[in-house]
Amino acid sequence: MTERRCAGCWQVKDRNDLIKITANHADGSININPDSLTFGRSVYLCYNESCIEAAFKKNKLCKILKAPVPKELKGQLLNELRNN
Repeated sequence: MTERRCAGCWQVKDRNDLIKITANHADGSININPDSLTFGRSVYLCYNESCIEAAFKKNKLCKILKAPVPKELKGQLLNELRNN
């Protein structure tokens, strides 16, 4: 069991129970739940709206990924939440 910390609430959970967001090292794109071949800095969030809101509130994602995060990513994450 591999555990990761949520950037929104800072709880440690199993990696499979979290949304993974990766800043691709090669082209700088931001990917949600990328395949295992995507190399870059990653951050994890719980599958709940409050953690997503908290991560965007103080620019936590930009700081952790060390990359600019597009504004539409929040909408994509909320859609991912509704689909699961």
